[in-house]
Amino acid sequence: MARPPPDPQFVLRGTGAAVHTLHFSCGGQELDVPTLFSGSENGLIHVWNLKSHRVDRALDGHGRKSVYCVETMGTGDKLLSQGRDQRICLWDLAEGRTSVTDFVFTENVGFCRCSLLQVAQGRWLMAMASKALEEVQVLELPSKTSVCTLKPEVGAKLGMPMCLKLWQLSSGSQPLLLAGYEDGSVVLWNLSMAKALSQLGCHQEPVMSLDFDAEKVKGISGSSEKVLSIWSLNEQQNLQVYKTHNLVNAGISDITLRPDRKILATAGWDHRIRIFGWKKLKPLAVLDYHTATVHCVSFSDHKNLSERLLAAGSKDHRISIWSIYTDT
Repeated sequence: MARPPPDPQFVLRGTGAAVHTLHFSCGGQELDVPTLFSGSENGLIHVWNLKSHRVDRALDGHGRKSVYCVETMGTGDKLLSQGRDQRICLWDLAEGRTSVTDFVFTENVGFCRCSLLQVAQGRWLMAMASKALEEVQVLELPSKTSVCTLKPEVGAKLGMPMCLKLWQLSSGSQPLLLAGYEDGSVVLWNLSMAKALSQLGCHQEPVMSLDFDAEKVKGISGSSEKVLSIWSLNEQQNLQVYKTHNLVNAGISDITLRPDRKILATAGWDHRIRIFGWKKLKPLAVLDYHTATVHCVSFSDHKNLSERLLAAGSKDHRISIWSIYTDT
């Protein structure tokens, strides 16, 4: 018999606004106490202690404009955040600091989250939607040197980039970029040649979120429709539809694969979080707690499987924390 869906393990309150992004960091000084970062519509980034369930620090660097992307860089002390003030901020949180050390001005009016990929010790690539509406810019950090600008062919009519995912097959191999666009297409870009290798129409509506499994060379995307699209890359690096899954209700804000690539979670406009097995996209659970759109989902990367958590952030100002399928 199927297990009934669980309740959240606990709920974090106190953001004072809709929660748009979440990111776990499980490798800080206290290895047993993971940190959760949340970015909110009021421009604040909250640093949550998951032992006390309280905010350790609130970071204010985006002029009270909505924060929709937060990532740690290497250790938990180096942080990157992106907001509606058209800035991507770099933070140094060591020794209790709460200061922005540098920033990149994107001049982009959309809400496409940037994507980070570590390419060497202390060196990162960052892809971001650029000032020109259809273009994606790739920079190296921390130097902020431009690597390439990815421009669709004339007449391609892809619209704005909506979501980005930098990845590489193995460390040292050529980095590639997957981008989901306003016209429902997913495009695979080669950065060294600055050209599109393959394009696939996955959705009728803008691609709201995507994630990719570099080991299985298989990805998943969601839009405002009632469908999840699963696609794969063949050996010629062509994207092809692998299968589709119809949802009960329309609208996916966010999709994320757990680091072990066993399960994935979706954040729904219908206030629900859905859990699927990644191998066959078997529906495993519907988590029903929030009273408004769920904007974001994030898995922790605990070394100890039984401690792994799932966090979901919602328009209802709350963050729900779940312990599910930790034995798979």
